[in-house]
Amino acid sequence: MKLIIVSGRSGSGKSTALHVLEDLGFYCIDNLPIGLLFPLTREATTQEAPGRLKKMAVSIDARNLSAELANFETIYQQLKQTGVEVEIIFLDADEQSLLQRFHATRRKHPLSDDKTSLREAITNEKQLLEPLSKLADLYVNTTGLSMYELRDMIKQRVAGRKDQELALLFQSFGFKHGVPVDSDYVFDVRCLPNPYWDTSLRKHTGVDQPVIEFLEREPLTRQMVDDVTGFLNTWLPSFADSNRSYMTISIGCTGGQHRSVYVCEQLGRYFRDHYRNVQVRHTELPHLQTRGEI
Repeated sequence: MKLIIVSGRSGSGKSTALHVLEDLGFYCIDNLPIGLLFPLTREATTQEAPGRLKKMAVSIDARNLSAELANFETIYQQLKQTGVEVEIIFLDADEQSLLQRFHATRRKHPLSDDKTSLREAITNEKQLLEPLSKLADLYVNTTGLSMYELRDMIKQRVAGRKDQELALLFQSFGFKHGVPVDSDYVFDVRCLPNPYWDTSLRKHTGVDQPVIEFLEREPLTRQMVDDVTGFLNTWLPSFADSNRSYMTISIGCTGGQHRSVYVCEQLGRYFRDHYRNVQVRHTELPHLQTRGEI
């Protein structure tokens, strides 16, 4: 059977992710105590009924006993030894976003009380969930993502991937806004000529023809794209051979508007001819939706 464990800090989107998996045919359980993982999988795999459960998803959060959370890696390895295909999706967001989400919904954080402030609860939760986050197959930073964008991302990256198939996400970003924490590889393209200094191009982005023409006139642009492509062609198969399920490749320039967007588009176009599940996302351009081919 296949078991997806969804975890992450409160307010990061776990419920949304679980609802997506339910729509995809997974039998879902919210807030499962870690101690019930073994009985649950044993029951699911030993049923004799024809309709036995083959796809399950459970969410695990910081309300579990701290000792069980600390011992999660041992439980995880034991689960894999039973033949269960286990995959962990970990969702998170920056502290300010989590604070704003709790203030907006007026929900009480599960770890806050009379002696623990919301900010302290969010910090404590990160520490408690570290044993799960470090084992995550897919780490999703939901900062800046709408509920609908998160739903699409989970659907495309999970449902669009065959078993043992590598799913790729190419995302552009601006270094002045910070490096995305969910990156597996980060490539810096700030050495390329910057369209920003041409005032006629400032209002455009890397998907617009005037910027594309500007960058393609520069030999360095093609060399950069070819070098990054060659590097990924060399090493991505090794990740796939080691049973890696997801890879996030981040391309950064200064503002995340022109150069990184162009390079990201070029890489996405190339790798769609070689991998079945490829997405392109531009983190600084919210009007451009995440696009993928499934």
